[in-house]
Amino acid sequence: MRILISADMEGATGVTCTADVVPQTEQWQRFRRMLTADVNACVAGLFDGGATDVLVNEAHSAQRNALLEDLDPRARMLTGRHKPLSMMQGVDSGVDGVVFLGYHTGAGAEGVLAHTYLENSITEVRLDGVAASEGRLNAALAAEHGVPVLLVTGDDLTCADAGGYAPRAGRVAVKECVSRYAAVCKPPAVTGPEIAAAARAAMTHAGRGHGDAAAHTVEVDFDATHLAAAAALVPTVELAAPRTVRYTAESMTAAMAAFKVVTAIAAGAIDGIYG
Repeated sequence: MRILISADMEGATGVTCTADVVPQTEQWQRFRRMLTADVNACVAGLFDGGATDVLVNEAHSAQRNALLEDLDPRARMLTGRHKPLSMMQGVDSGVDGVVFLGYHTGAGAEGVLAHTYLENSITEVRLDGVAASEGRLNAALAAEHGVPVLLVTGDDLTCADAGGYAPRAGRVAVKECVSRYAAVCKPPAVTGPEIAAAARAAMTHAGRGHGDAAAHTVEVDFDATHLAAAAALVPTVELAAPRTVRYTAESMTAAMAAFKVVTAIAAGAIDGIYG
């Protein structure tokens, strides 16, 4: 049984504010250890549940956050940027399940450090008309490859969101959202065993099924008209409203590739504090 862990950081144990997840800050150095501890707890549980191979894909920001030197030696880590499938790199390699570790809610939703790809500027993303977090987008990509989502960890609202796109997946709330920048947090001594137990139990649902590619429509709402106008220059992307772009792709893999381009173009159009 081969398992992929997609490891984001905003939903890791203890994380509540910008400095916790921005590389090179003192707080980021501290929370790299917290993230790695969450990953190791998950790895231990997966192996206890019957996994024979675990690949950890770094999925946050520059994708160089978890500490390789502290990683459970039974696991391997895919680290670094510019991966074709980004947060889900490895889902097409014959894995039998995926874990969304350290995830968060989507842009425009309540939740600790809620966003979808861009930290701000995007106010909502919709997949086939349904508001979509990174978890929902990535779950659709996993389904295209026949890979079940086994476990989701993050704040309580992230776990509630996961119930909508992966109802069979285990869920571990490592903190309770109070606001975008505040949460009631459990300490690592508590979240570690909880993650490990949930990962072990989730292995009962591991097993690759039949994937099926289908067309998907993605809509992205921005907080400013010039960002939508910039994104609409991408071929196949249309301006659906002054602050909204829309496109349809032949598969979820193609939809996510286009989404990466749309967000990159929009990010490049942001100009200082006015956005």
